This record gives sequence, structure tokens and C-alpha cells, in this order.
Amino acid sequence: MNEYINITLENIDEEHICCAIGDPKHQLGVDNKKEWMKKKIKDGHVFRRLNARGKMFIEYEPIETAWVPIDGKNYEYIYCLWVAGSFKGNGIGEELLEYAINDAKEKRMSGVCTLTSRKKKPFLGEKKFFEHYGFKVVDEIGDYQLLALQFDKNETPKFRENARSMKIDNDEFTIYYSPECPYVEYEVKELSEYANEKNININFVKIDTLKKAKNAPCIFNNWANFYKGEFISNTILNANSFEKLLK
Repeated sequence: MNEYINITLENIDEEHICCAIGDPKHQLGVDNKKEWMKKKIKDGHVFRRLNARGKMFIEYEPIETAWVPIDGKNYEYIYCLWVAGSFKGNGIGEELLEYAINDAKEKRMSGVCTLTSRKKKPFLGEKKFFEHYGFKVVDEIGDYQLLALQFDKNETPKFRENARSMKIDNDEFTIYYSPECPYVEYEVKELSEYANEKNININFVKIDTLKKAKNAPCIFNNWANFYKGEFISNTILNANSFEKLLK
């Protein structure tokens, strides 16, 4: 039987949080993520992982305090559900999701929701996997879809109006990011150094408060790319991928 660990204020300094595990260059991102989590745990943030050395976890919290431009009441929002390839096929993803669903029911929540897309995109959940558990599309913006599993007749969550614009008043390449993902800190540093070396302007906008996250001008989970005022993607970029994108 699979054994799991929930990250708490008591064990967070000793336990790993899966993402960027064992990679020294991402240590600052991991440290920042843990500091972010320490504040979010008080909001009801849950990070549950397999008790193993690998990337198998689910992360969620009440939609009211989730750092996403989504409105809702009494729902859990799943930020991320990740099972590394070598661990797939062992029922871990199913057990993690079922835990979140049962946890929400025990807390008398109205349901659970998460961000997916019509076509698979990086850092987003697999739509078919959630649909198997009864999740349905309750809102969408372009290819991005908000799925919800509803327990009662209360209103389902929806994207905030500010997120529907998918535009900003800045023609420079602009990246919105938050400490929610441990990979982000290093990539921002690498891209900043690359931009300085190539004399390219990249505008970085750090989402570091709940208000900023709720008022993001696009679909946002932890990273968003804009160019000439238009949303491009939610793909986390490094110097190589940015250069390819420019070409």
C-alpha cells in the first residue's frame, strides 16, 4: 500500500516538496516555495506527496485564497497533480485525487476545481483524467478550461473578468510569475542574464500577493508569457526556449 505525507508547518523544513528535487540550481526556488507555503498552510493549503524520493504529489487550497484569477465559493482549487513517468501505472494519481475529493467532502465543501486545456499544455492537468472522476467544464477562455466536480447545487467557480482579456498594455516581452513553482526563480535569473547579454528587454512582473494573483490579466497558474500585448502561453521558459521562441 502506498504511503503518503502531508506537508505541515511542523515538518516543512525537513521534508522535500518534490519539484526540482535534488537539483542545487533550484534550491532558492525551493526555499521561496516553502516560505510561500508556510503562509498558505494557514489558509488551508494542502501539499500531499508519496513518501518516496520523486515527483508524486497533489497541491490544493480553498478557491477564495488560491493564487489564480478565479472566483468561487467553498471550492478546493487544485494547483497541481503530478506523478513522474517512472511511477505511473501504480494508482498514485488516482489515490492523490481521491484524497483531495474526500478531504473536500469532509470539510463540507461544495466541490473541487482545477485548470486544464483542450489540448495538453505544460504544467496543467490531464483533462481526461479528471473527467473520469466526474469533473465537467464550467468555464473556458480559448483553449483553457476550468473543470469542476460539484457536490451540491451552489454556484460553480468561474474565471474573473480581468483574466478574459488575455492582453496587457505593454509591447515588450512580459512574463508574469509567482513563487508557487520552485522552477521559476532560477529561470527568471537565467532569462534576466540572457536579456542583459543580448541587450533584449524582458519585463518581469512578480505576482507576490493574493490581490495581484486574482487580478492577473490572463489565465495564470504560476507563469504567463506576453508579447506585443498578447498572451502567448503558460510555458515556463529558460534561455534556450526563449531564443527558439524569438526565432
